[in-house]
Amino acid sequence: MIHLTLVPTPVGNLEDITLRALEVLKNCDAIAAEDTRHSGILLKHFGIDKPLVRLDQHTIRSRALGVFAQYPRLAYISDAGTPGISDPGEELVKIALEQGGQVEVLPGPTALIPALVLSGFATQPFCFEGFLPRAGRERKNRLEEMANRTCTTVFYESPHRLLDSLEELKAYCLETRAISITRELSKRFEETFRGTIDAALEHFKTGVRGEIVVVLSPALVEVLDKDDFREVAQQYAARGMAVREIRDALMAGGLRKNEAYVLALDVFSADK
Repeated sequence: MIHLTLVPTPVGNLEDITLRALEVLKNCDAIAAEDTRHSGILLKHFGIDKPLVRLDQHTIRSRALGVFAQYPRLAYISDAGTPGISDPGEELVKIALEQGGQVEVLPGPTALIPALVLSGFATQPFCFEGFLPRAGRERKNRLEEMANRTCTTVFYESPHRLLDSLEELKAYCLETRAISITRELSKRFEETFRGTIDAALEHFKTGVRGEIVVVLSPALVEVLDKDDFREVAQQYAARGMAVREIRDALMAGGLRKNEAYVLALDVFSADK
């Protein structure tokens, strides 16, 4: 009987691994990994000596059944975080279930939730996009949906594509749309930038390194009453946005320029 356990591994600090995760890794028949060289470093650190096999997006369909036949109690780890989220673990779960196997997922580290909470944006509801398509109509459609979405949106991005993605978001949103970008979670150089899309482009213009999570604030609904506008303005002020940035965001929600400026100035002064 196949028994697959998805084991979360640290996204940065190795001390974030759980005792239960270590117990599973020590007692399984074998460990399957997205990248055996990368995962081998983690296993060596914790003194775990188990057969280690590679199951990545290119080999998982062709090799998974053979691996299950040889190692029925299989643990799967991705490069970092919880397997099954934007990695081949999702496909491996489908294969195990197709074969009538049991699937267990341990709770543990993920980059998604800490970055969402760190953003300061509304966390209920939110939409997770994973990695965006690299090009084409599907990418255009996804960006348009994100720009118009009235809940918080979270997606993963690579360092060399971050600026391009920000430029594209700027084209679909106002440049004053609030955004939060977290990189290197739980590592020495962890950073969370909070501000507008324009400010983010300026902040990261010289380049960026590390694993990146982008959190886009909700779009303002087209019509708000006065109490709603004040609440939104207070939220923007609490995030450190300047008076002009708050004014522009309120105007995007349908408030007239003079009213938006007066309200932005009022909440900005009260927040100090």
